[in-house]
Amino acid sequence: MVPEEMRETVDIAPRMAGAAGPRRVIVADDHAIFREGLKGLLEREGFDVVAEASDGREAVRLAQECRPDVAILDLAMPVMDGPDAAEEIAQVSPQTRSILLTMYSEEPYIIKALQAGVRGYVLKTQSATNLVNAIQEVMQGGFYLSPGVSRAIVQSYLGRGETSSGQLTARERQVLQLVAEGKTTKEVAQQLGISVKTADSHRTRLMTKLGIHDTAGLVRYAIRSGLIQA
Repeated sequence: MVPEEMRETVDIAPRMAGAAGPRRVIVADDHAIFREGLKGLLEREGFDVVAEASDGREAVRLAQECRPDVAILDLAMPVMDGPDAAEEIAQVSPQTRSILLTMYSEEPYIIKALQAGVRGYVLKTQSATNLVNAIQEVMQGGFYLSPGVSRAIVQSYLGRGETSSGQLTARERQVLQLVAEGKTTKEVAQQLGISVKTADSHRTRLMTKLGIHDTAGLVRYAIRSGLIQA
């Protein structure tokens, strides 16, 4: 169910419809009830929700097929998280802007999102107005951060460059997430459509880069970096 704070309605439908028709949106969240509620909210505000996804990989596929204006992604999803999905969506559908809709306001999550090229970061604890404003802002080529996201965190990110997780490639981050979720090397290979040997090579390389030598250490690192939830 959509949080109480996000049930507020905003009278923007006439503005959004326009001559070009409603903005096309896809929604990705692993909770079906939340997706259903969010879809209803967006449609009431004049948006066209063209597809729904239950994980990050599916969101990338749907973005490539539907070419939406905006992809609204949950941060923590199975198979591929929101930031990694946003990074791939930018490659397969360059005109699509990604917005993260999440409960997390901690620094590691925000920094990872910014590094992935996310254009909006909206907290689920905020009102529906914030999400509508975020969509409008990114559609105009801008960025949108919820009021609950500290400016100091953004300034810290801009001033210090990449964190240690930035050392990893997108594929290595995907392998890390799947390993941290408990997948075997064979299962990782199947999920990503690569060979077992290649999956094992990615795992070995990321462990070397991070200086971590066991699965438990990878899980702890993935939690700290916001790849998975504790």
